[in-house]
Amino acid sequence: SKFIWIRSQYPKCACSIKKAVLLINMIDTGKFPRLLSRILQKLHLKAESSFSEEEEEKLQAAFSMEKQDLHLVLETISFILEQAVYHNLKPGILQQQLESIHLDQDKAEAFVSAWTAAGQDTIEKFRQRILAPQKLETIGWQLNLQMAQSTQAKLKSPQAVLELGMSSEDSKNLEKVFVEFSHQELFDFYNKLETIQAQLDSLT
Repeated sequence: SKFIWIRSQYPKCACSIKKAVLLINMIDTGKFPRLLSRILQKLHLKAESSFSEEEEEKLQAAFSMEKQDLHLVLETISFILEQAVYHNLKPGILQQQLESIHLDQDKAEAFVSAWTAAGQDTIEKFRQRILAPQKLETIGWQLNLQMAQSTQAKLKSPQAVLELGMSSEDSKNLEKVFVEFSHQELFDFYNKLETIQAQLDSLT
């Protein structure tokens, strides 16, 4: 089902989303749609922030917010919109989701209006980004045993090393990327891959 609970998918703790919702509800209703529109425009540009430092300072002043609180608001709005993209949510379902986390009706309606206006364009931008020229060609792996730092502790810490061979259209050579994981990090990475797979499935 494409009906998701934003609360259960949120990468931070439940207290963070409660705080973010309170902060979003305090934003001037007249200023909120422009904020949403700007975030939606840049949502597909993963490496690029929606706002420059100077713009963030202006937002802090406009919304009377601390820097940390503003970042929490921007991250939460981006997260909600990304979930809408990945699950291709219908506006009515998005509104239900937002009301389930106690977002005020005027803010929920602003989300729905922005999503109705630009949602399909944003989904298309994400599809184009997924078709990036760099591709994963090979995967290798090995296990390393790392001695504990303490002289008293003789336990060894196993580390998994993944070797990823990446190709791009402008180079014939494979670029090798090495990533080292502890047991817990590898488990977390596996769970992330499961989430990515589910989101890819929802786009096809």
